Amino acid sequence: MRHNVMGRKLGRSKDQRRALFKILTTELFRHNRIKTTEAKAKAIQPIAEKLVTLAKRGDLHARRQAARELHDPAVLQKLFNEIGPSVSSRTGGYTRIYKLGPRQGDAAEMALIELVDMG
Repeated sequence: MRHNVMGRKLGRSKDQRRALFKILTTELFRHNRIKTTEAKAKAIQPIAEKLVTLAKRGDLHARRQAARELHDPAVLQKLFNEIGPSVSSRTGGYTRIYKLGPRQGDAAEMALIELVDMG
């Protein structure tokens, strides 16, 4: 039974999965939206929400915590200088997922995950 088991494995080992999530969240904050599979989008949504909450807080400890999850210092700076202040009035729900339908090659369900109010 899968009682209280959180997260998605996505057919990867722990290290590969963690690296994939870091890459996807970094690209999400760099481009404000990314197109990926629905399972990956649903897996990175809570991570991205927590990082935006850290950016809203804005102190040094929050910046260091967010730096552990992002690959690029420029994206970290964008997160804290642009994204965090722009969503300071929101209490949650910083990301949105649109379902796009199946991919042609392997019929994997595709989705577009984007930051709300960032276009």
